[in-house]
Amino acid sequence: MPMKRDLYPRDWPAISKRIREREGNRCLWCGVANGSLRDGKRRPYRVVLTVAHLNHDPADCSDGNLAALCQPCHLGYDANQHKRNAAETRRRRIVANGQMELLIVAE
Repeated sequence: MPMKRDLYPRDWPAISKRIREREGNRCLWCGVANGSLRDGKRRPYRVVLTVAHLNHDPADCSDGNLAALCQPCHLGYDANQHKRNAAETRRRRIVANGQMELLIVAE
């Protein structure tokens, strides 16, 4: 998911670097090294470690909530969050274009 920089603390680059170094510049889950070359489905790619917020809250930068993950592990972890965000974006676009929302009342 693209970063919304305004949700992150100003010192995020330093925090991110510290977490990647804490994990030995390897993905915490699969162990792949940062910068290594991997075979992709279409072509090889270079691994770039990212830092994931395990509770999906970018404001929570406590050590226990952060993990250094490679792209595939991070994308897999965030997949459900991405689906929810995409559905909400589609809903807002439809409503903005004049479609009325269906109100469902639970009995």
